[in-house]
Amino acid sequence: MNDAQTIQQWLDDHHITEVECLIPDMTGLARGKIVPRHKYNPAEGLRLPEAVLSMTVTGDYPEQDFTSVADPDMRLIPDASTVRPVPWAKEPTAQIIHDCVNFDGSDADLAPRNVLKRILKLYEQEGLSAIVAPEMEFYLVQVEPDEDIPLKPPVGRTRRTEAGMQSFSIDAVNEYDDIFDVMYDWCEAQGLALDTLIHEMGTAQMEINLDHGEPLALADQVFLFKRTVREVAIRNNMYATFMAKPMQGQPGSAMHIHQSVVDADGRNIFSQADGSPSDAFLHFIGGLQTYLPAAMPFFAPYVNSYRRLSRFTSAPINLSWGFDNRTCGLRVPHSGPEARRVENRLAGVDVNPYLAIAASLACGYLGMQQRIQPGAPLTGSAYEQPHQLPRHLDDAIDTLLKCQPLAELFGEHFIRTYSAIKEAEYREYFDVISPWERRFLLLHV
Repeated sequence: MNDAQTIQQWLDDHHITEVECLIPDMTGLARGKIVPRHKYNPAEGLRLPEAVLSMTVTGDYPEQDFTSVADPDMRLIPDASTVRPVPWAKEPTAQIIHDCVNFDGSDADLAPRNVLKRILKLYEQEGLSAIVAPEMEFYLVQVEPDEDIPLKPPVGRTRRTEAGMQSFSIDAVNEYDDIFDVMYDWCEAQGLALDTLIHEMGTAQMEINLDHGEPLALADQVFLFKRTVREVAIRNNMYATFMAKPMQGQPGSAMHIHQSVVDADGRNIFSQADGSPSDAFLHFIGGLQTYLPAAMPFFAPYVNSYRRLSRFTSAPINLSWGFDNRTCGLRVPHSGPEARRVENRLAGVDVNPYLAIAASLACGYLGMQQRIQPGAPLTGSAYEQPHQLPRHLDDAIDTLLKCQPLAELFGEHFIRTYSAIKEAEYREYFDVISPWERRFLLLHV
């Protein structure tokens, strides 16, 4: 069977009445259309305005048009490997992630999913495959419709909020059993390969790890996992938030990315035959150290993202690397030679997973291609080292626009469009006067 027939068979087998046709936008949110089953033709797909891919997180657009002034459509073609049920739907409903394609059959170059596929193709051309495993942190918070009121931890089954930080507490996780039991059931129904659930440092802050695997499939899982957890939380009268720094005085939330590379025989190229680290391993780290500062807008995409990246908060302020050193931006966990990997700790959980994974692999790829040697591994605290990363979104955008090697990998059009989206978001934020400014400056200056 071809892909269209495979999809039709799945829809028949599951008695589907509606189809949610999804694409991840530049933010990582689900856009698309909901179509009655009898009107959905997977061989044809459907259409969506190309401008959706240049939308900001507020629903606005950059001042300059980066899509055609005619506001044309693009084709959405379903990926048969992404067909899943929608576990929370009242009627039998399918969700299918679609690829964005131009009418001449070429990939739409602004689609984040296509950007990741473009980077993975570079590895494929070298006879290599990347392997990733994301770790996602998020907070559960009380429902609060008023944006001016600070967020608060939710009430658990004991009818109380958490007292202080409860790192790795089993009982603190069990406070929210009703949420996590449903979350696991819904994730299993969607084929999302959850590995570990832990309580993180923050109050009602959790971490979910996904099994390692092929990067595109893992980015799809992160995309769907965020959607699922938000839905579970809302049905339990609370929010799940993936902001990088949602609460003052609490740690930020990251999406750490574990990465390794295997050859055509499945051997980890980060290890030599005798089990020692390989040149490719060191060059991969060298590429991350060299190019991650320029790729910062993919790992810290919003003004809020930079609040997370501060000293002594389990978040990196530089790109030191070390063996099992969590103060470093690049950590090499203890493992056997076959599992040698690099953990990129830079990304916040607010990222678009397709773009963050693509950017991390692109930086490592450039390091291997250019044979970049990393600095010496750090054994002390990286928090004592100087800042090496852009401190604000506007600085990060400027750095990205000056990096020609990343523009060549991602495409000039994509980099210029993405940067313009981030500039528009920054300008809109900068227009807002904060409570801090009113409190301390209104009558004191």
